[in-house]
Amino acid sequence: MGDLATAFGMLADPTLLVVVLASAVYGLFIGAIPGLTATLATALLVPFAFFLDPLPAIAAVITMSAMAIFAGDLPSALVRMPGTPASAAYTEDAYRQTQAGNGALVLGVALGGSVIGGIVGAVVLMVAAPALAEFALQFTSYEYFWVAVLGLTASVIISQGSQLKGAISLCIGLLLATVGIDIALGYARFTFGSTDLLQGISFIPAMIGLFGLSEVLRNVLHPTGRIEPVRLRTRGMFRDTRRTLWRYRRGVVSGNAIGGAIGALPGAGGDIAAWVSYAATKNASKEGHLFGKGEGHVEPIVSAGSANNAALASAYVPTLVFGIPGDTITAILLGVLLVKGVQPGPELFGAEASLLYGIYLVFILANLLLIPLGYLAVRTSGTLLRVPPALLMPIIVAFCVVGAFSINNGYLEIGVMLVLGVLGYLLERTGFPLAPVVLGLVLGPIVEKNFMQSVIKTNWDLTQFLTRPISAALLVITLPVLLYPVLRRSLRAVARRRALRH
Repeated sequence: MGDLATAFGMLADPTLLVVVLASAVYGLFIGAIPGLTATLATALLVPFAFFLDPLPAIAAVITMSAMAIFAGDLPSALVRMPGTPASAAYTEDAYRQTQAGNGALVLGVALGGSVIGGIVGAVVLMVAAPALAEFALQFTSYEYFWVAVLGLTASVIISQGSQLKGAISLCIGLLLATVGIDIALGYARFTFGSTDLLQGISFIPAMIGLFGLSEVLRNVLHPTGRIEPVRLRTRGMFRDTRRTLWRYRRGVVSGNAIGGAIGALPGAGGDIAAWVSYAATKNASKEGHLFGKGEGHVEPIVSAGSANNAALASAYVPTLVFGIPGDTITAILLGVLLVKGVQPGPELFGAEASLLYGIYLVFILANLLLIPLGYLAVRTSGTLLRVPPALLMPIIVAFCVVGAFSINNGYLEIGVMLVLGVLGYLLERTGFPLAPVVLGLVLGPIVEKNFMQSVIKTNWDLTQFLTRPISAALLVITLPVLLYPVLRRSLRAVARRRALRH
């Protein structure tokens, strides 16, 4: 109880409340601009987080991401352009409904689902994280190796598009993670004689380049043009929203369950949760054939809109318990925590209990704050969507440069940001996902460190990776995930042969 009381005291700090409010407005603005993602917003927020204490820094990211994910529904409904990838699953349905005169209902349902999903995800975090942390106290370098490998494998399997391209993106991230001093032997790798590269590729400039500068390049080189937003009336929005959410309450429950479960998978995130929830709702609904067609449908917005926000909070489970990012947002946040001297892991639940309670309370506060601010965003959405790209893009570039330079006050970080910005743009243009690059960059050192520690202390006895009970269990979990693409192709081939016979 003492830690909880301390957390309430931290939450009442005026500085934290100002940070939460400012981050909320910032998240709504970024999320409402088509093409600008919550990950980009997090990357641009990092330089400011360095000047904050740990809890306000975490609160800024939590609040901003919750607001941005909802705000991504605004351009989806009004101009048929998802503001964030998490809104892409039901963009067609939202836009069709808005054209039919139900825009206020669509955004009201998206707002209600986001609030419910965010709170449910916070409950999942409160319940699952401490239980997993107690179990994780039994982990050694062998178990952490397999957890990191599972995260790397899952990032490829769940990445959108070609899994081969996902694997190549992952290898690029792993290659970038090897630059610098060898973890075990202490010699320089891939530094090309540069003393600046001995410290490796800094995580934050890499993230700013991949998700910040690449978005600017994409928007500048491939402008989407301007579409006049549809006008909507918000009178009676909450009344209609309440009735619709109750009518499709099964979709709310399934969306939250799917979002909470998928969000806890390393590398998944809200966009994957939204697509899975959309597919599950379409298969289970009697009106599934109407999804994405004709006048659109509200039901997928209920379920997928709940799923993407539920996944936001549950993504913090692997981040806080194992130090394994749950999505790209927590991957960036992990770098901030390490800079702040906060080491995620099971020990965190004993040494920093008041900080954890503070994180739980911030999730609740951020999602409750989403109700009034989300309503105001709906009312002013037309203004948000009319920001000229010619004004917005130079501001983002300036943030990228300042953010990269502020890490070590050096020009190397700016160079890293520029190079990875171009790389991120080229990868996205050719269909290579960026999330596996992030996971490779973050998890690569964890895999290498724990592998080398394990083999050095046992004189290269690799059987320890297989014979320890928890390690063996993690291996059993990892192998099916690794072999999933092959198994899926084999099962499809068998199914086709059976269909031809009949």
